[in-house]
Amino acid sequence: MSVPANIAEGAARQSDKEFLYFLSNAQGSASELSTELLIAFELGYLTQQQHSEANEDLDHIGRMIYGLSQKVKTRLAAKSS
Repeated sequence: MSVPANIAEGAARQSDKEFLYFLSNAQGSASELSTELLIAFELGYLTQQQHSEANEDLDHIGRMIYGLSQKVKTRLAAKSS
């Protein structure tokens, strides 16, 4: 829940700089989730397949956050010029 909540909070802010801050937080939350998935797998709560599928989804989400961050950075740089 933390990943989309950070993105939503950042999108509601008044500046791209603030939005980037919350996108960074969302990326950090995704990294935390990756660790939590590994722990769940090692404790036997997830099968190998479930763990792999969840990691693939999480990797895709991370790439989307990165792409959005790059777009916002480009927009921020254009405003500074």
